[in-house]
Amino acid sequence: MRKKPYMLATDLDGTLVGDQSALQRLLQHYEESSIEVELVYITGRHYTSATSLIALENLPKPDILITDVGAAIYSSEKLTEDTTWEKKMLMNWHPERIIRLSSFFPALKRQTLPSTKRISFTIDQNDGIVKQFENALVEENIPHKLIYSSNRDVDILPENSGKGEALSYILQNYANDDVKVLIAGDSGNDIDMLTLGHPSVIVGNAQLELIQMENHPYLYRATEHFAGGIHEAWLHFYK
Repeated sequence: MRKKPYMLATDLDGTLVGDQSALQRLLQHYEESSIEVELVYITGRHYTSATSLIALENLPKPDILITDVGAAIYSSEKLTEDTTWEKKMLMNWHPERIIRLSSFFPALKRQTLPSTKRISFTIDQNDGIVKQFENALVEENIPHKLIYSSNRDVDILPENSGKGEALSYILQNYANDDVKVLIAGDSGNDIDMLTLGHPSVIVGNAQLELIQMENHPYLYRATEHFAGGIHEAWLHFYK
């Protein structure tokens, strides 16, 4: 895969996806500017769900697809899974122990997923349950990363996973050293990639958890929603 001078690393639902006309304006800007942009989609969806969304929304095919909140990476024309990252994710990963422990927390409703790359739940109301579950994982010495987002989603990931870790891996292994990157997100599971220290944007329709996020010098808070916010930030950073 040929490395390009620019990179857009973006969440899908609620960020790139949500306003077709805004998306087309963003893509038209890239086309008219003759900008070569490496597209990296970073989503909480699993692979099949993500590729279905890409087809449904008629999104450009990404150069790299990161799924399962950073637990899996796919690249090349055929979107083949990166086996080096896959092996890293499997180290010290014990999904059966997490599932067994979660049975003691009936408020956690497990999501049906095609694999155990991540273990995910939804909750109707937090009431301290998320913290109690995380404390239980720590007490049982189960390596993990817990991400709570959108006031309902609880993702348990391999300890070295997450969107930020996955994107850092991409920047180190799939991008030019001087690539000009813009990172875009709208919810809590985007925080660790938005705080990597690169130009980043919180789109105007973001969840409260991002609105309350601490600023950093390269963080742009867009007023436009969805892809319109990405376009706004792109013009801010790169004209």
